[in-house]
Amino acid sequence: MASKLWSREELILAFNLYLKLPFGKMHSRTHEIVQLSKIINRTPASVAIRLTNFAHLDPFHKNRGVSGMSGGKKQCEPIWNEFIHNRERLLFESERILAEAEKQTIETKFSEILKGTENLKGDVKLREVKTRVNQNIFRQIVIANYSVKCAISGIDIPDLLVASHIIPWAENEEHRLNPENGLCLSSLYDKAFDKGYIGINHNFEIILSTFLKKKNKEEYFAKFFSPFDGKKIILPRKYHPNKIFYNITLTQSLRGDIPSILYTNVVKQHSEALQSEVLKDSHI
Repeated sequence: MASKLWSREELILAFNLYLKLPFGKMHSRTHEIVQLSKIINRTPASVAIRLTNFAHLDPFHKNRGVSGMSGGKKQCEPIWNEFIHNRERLLFESERILAEAEKQTIETKFSEILKGTENLKGDVKLREVKTRVNQNIFRQIVIANYSVKCAISGIDIPDLLVASHIIPWAENEEHRLNPENGLCLSSLYDKAFDKGYIGINHNFEIILSTFLKKKNKEEYFAKFFSPFDGKKIILPRKYHPNKIFYNITLTQSLRGDIPSILYTNVVKQHSEALQSEVLKDSHI
């Protein structure tokens, strides 16, 4: 008896899970795969195979010589291409489909992160809901990519971890949801990175700003910053941070190294100049 073809909705749900799972967990015993198989009435083995079909299309795995399974390429490739060309739309749609399959709505499933949107109306509400839901998905993808560990300290408590954007959310719409633009950091280092007190160079080494180094006699400096100066971050298992993105954020222009009043304008100008390089260098 011929197997039932996968619907577009089922493929989108499989792709949603593919982005959230490390490659080593794409087998039929993985809890998340078993759960999805129940939702879409498929076997865990068939879901696991679909995930390896997506792995076959993933440039990251191709570049390291891991081919995945090519059998479902024709079905999976349109979904992959849709993601590449419009991440925001496809990720939000995948969560909407998943919520419906779980007999929920987006609003009920994400009620915690959607607090404060209750009184918004029309397009304003839709934009805010999409933004918050997609930021939540980005967090799940990035934290899973770093095996639930801060890339600097190794802290592995999920509630203390943040999915930091290398290029800030507001500065580059196209790469807001690109896993290569994400960095898993604990709250302290996320804030320090965002405000320019620490940076990461093209060798993935942590660098401290001149301003922060002036605090070298403080106890907190010795505890939380000095041990990591010049050390490499803990790299993720799948999507490594894109080095071009680090160039765009001007990690050499940390707080105290150029006048702070110029910081935002310099980053913006440098970002615009390197957009074409990002497009060429990005793997996903």
